[in-house]
Amino acid sequence: MAATVKEGVLEAFEIVKEEEIAAPIDIVFETILEQMGPLNSTPEKPMPMVLEAWPGGRWYRDLGNKTGHFWGTVQAIRPSSLLEISGPLFMSNPAVSNLQYRLTEENGVTRMRFVHRAMGWVGEHERGVDEGWAQLIGRIRTAAAERAGR
Repeated sequence: MAATVKEGVLEAFEIVKEEEIAAPIDIVFETILEQMGPLNSTPEKPMPMVLEAWPGGRWYRDLGNKTGHFWGTVQAIRPSSLLEISGPLFMSNPAVSNLQYRLTEENGVTRMRFVHRAMGWVGEHERGVDEGWAQLIGRIRTAAAERAGR
């Protein structure tokens, strides 16, 4: 059996986004769980996910008939201020990601800091990742503000 050595394939990236959301922290946290779970979507179509919101809980796409795609494990959760997930996410390569949502509230406005760090054989997956997270965060901001009646 021959082995292939690939030089320079390990990469890393970091995406950091900070948002102010016109909604209380509890509403924003619940909206994050919904938008990452059953209400998740792409610009083209719904893409519901399962997010088990407890330490060690799974985040995955259930396609039925025992098929699907594992995205990560809840590494830390502190309702309503922290959600941290580790796993391969959308990458089917030898790679690992860490996602963090950190929330603080002041005068009924929630400040959300989102961080996605990944390393490994990232390849083509880095392209479009920033846009994808921007779309998700936009959905969170809009849905939370609507729920808060603002």
